[in-house]
Amino acid sequence: MNPIKDLISLFFPPVCPTCGNILPEGNELICTRCRHEAPLTEYWKTPDNPVARKFWGQIKFVNASSFLFFIHDSGFRRMIHGFKYHGKWRSALDMGEWFGSELARCGLYSGVEIIIPVPLHRSKLLTRGYNQAEYIARGIARHLHADVDTRTLVRSRRNASQTHKSHAERWDNVKEAFRLRRPERLAGRHILLVDDVLTTGATIVSCARLFNEQLPDTPVSIVTLAVAKRGIETAD
Repeated sequence: MNPIKDLISLFFPPVCPTCGNILPEGNELICTRCRHEAPLTEYWKTPDNPVARKFWGQIKFVNASSFLFFIHDSGFRRMIHGFKYHGKWRSALDMGEWFGSELARCGLYSGVEIIIPVPLHRSKLLTRGYNQAEYIARGIARHLHADVDTRTLVRSRRNASQTHKSHAERWDNVKEAFRLRRPERLAGRHILLVDDVLTTGATIVSCARLFNEQLPDTPVSIVTLAVAKRGIETAD
C-alpha cells in the first residue's frame, strides 16, 4: 500500500483520457468501454494494408501501419490533442504501450532493433518540453524490446505547423527539414520510424528517404499512432 498515492487518488481520482469519466479500479490506461469502442484500424496485422499502400512507390520499407483512425469528435482524437498541445504526455506513453503490445503479438515487427521517433525542432522541443512521438516510441519499445534512438534523425529546420496546410503545402513544408547525424551507427539494423498522426505522409516519406539514400541496405518500417481516415480513403 502507498498511503500518499491513495490520498492523491481520493481527491484527484484518475480519469479516462478519452471520455473523462473516473477510471474504475484496475483500469490504468483508458476505461473498458472506451477500449472496446476504440476506432482501431487492425492494419498492423497484415503487410498489405491502406497505410502501406500509401507509401508504395515513394520509399522502400518493410512494413507500415497505424493503430487508430483519427476521427472528428472522437474521444481518442481529443486525447491525441491532449498530448500534442496540452502536456498530457503520459497518454502518449500509455498508448504507445498498447500499440506495442499489439505489434509484438502480430509478429510482423519482431525484427525491429531500433525505434526512431520523428523529431521536433530544438526550439519547439524547448517550448513544449517533450516530443510526443518519443513517448509513443518508448511505449512501443517496451514490448518490442528495441532501443530508442533520438540522436540520429534530426529536424534541422523549424518548419511551420502542418495542421492547416493543403496537401501540396505539407510536402513543401517538410522538404529538407530533416538530416541524419552519423547514420552509419545504424547500418544493417531494422529501423522503426514512429510518428503520432499520419495525414499526407509527407513527414514520414521525408524521413524514410534519408535512410533509403544514406543506408540503402538498412530495413525501415513505419508506424503511426493514428491515421486520418479521409487521407486513407482518398489515397490511390
